[in-house]
Amino acid sequence: MHRLEVPAGPPEGVLPFAVGTFDTIGPLSRADFPHRHTFHEIVHVTGGTGTHVVDLARWPLRPPNLGIIAPGQVHQWAGVRGLTGHVVLFTDDFLLDHPADGALLRRLSERPWLELDARADAVVTRLIADLEDEFRRAEDGAESVLRALVHVLVVRAGRLLGTPPPAPAGAVAAGFARLASRPEPGLWSVRAYADRLGVTPGHLTEAVKTATGRTAAQLVREARIREAQRFLLRTDLTVRQVARRTGFADPAYFCRFFRRETGVSPGEFRRGGENHHD
Repeated sequence: MHRLEVPAGPPEGVLPFAVGTFDTIGPLSRADFPHRHTFHEIVHVTGGTGTHVVDLARWPLRPPNLGIIAPGQVHQWAGVRGLTGHVVLFTDDFLLDHPADGALLRRLSERPWLELDARADAVVTRLIADLEDEFRRAEDGAESVLRALVHVLVVRAGRLLGTPPPAPAGAVAAGFARLASRPEPGLWSVRAYADRLGVTPGHLTEAVKTATGRTAAQLVREARIREAQRFLLRTDLTVRQVARRTGFADPAYFCRFFRRETGVSPGEFRRGGENHHD
């Protein structure tokens, strides 16, 4: 696999971002060997024949097409002739003004190829033309304009592909709080919560941090400890069984985790609870 980087280009200080035709971006933009990116890629194909392969799924070129490739996906252009169009490249760092766009892009990349009708093609063409013009002019305020235009392009791509934008941060944080109040089996990591809520771990972390001022990882640990304490006080499960119920394969590690978070061992906590109850 080949690690490609966003190519350098004007305006100075705006990277990590680039936009241009397949020719101006360079030959790697139409690479015919499997490779991964360290950045997001949106491709607007206006001409050509052949196949675009993404994570082993084959998508025939029937221009105009819109494609979304996420960081880490494996893709290549197979048997392509006469490929024309534009490429927009940017990393997650370029989405700081709209962090939810990263989650939307990754959802779009699960269904990464779309045949555009005339109206949709006109919308995409206009947006990419504005991006390219702003990028090449490199005038004052270009970076903020480019970030805004990328946001519009991502949201419009979501509409074209029938994928709604991620839930607002407040709704994500509320859903997380609801789940964490009584964790279900298997909800012992930030990724597990994110998967249940249909967002990326990064989007969940950002939403929870904004709403609570604390990290999702901290709150997951606390939810895990509360559940372990509940089992210790309200059931006759052994420490080994409590460890298993709260997602720990190793009871010894569970005991270390419990002591680190509470200051006492599971056994001491159970005995203390029993004494307090008496």
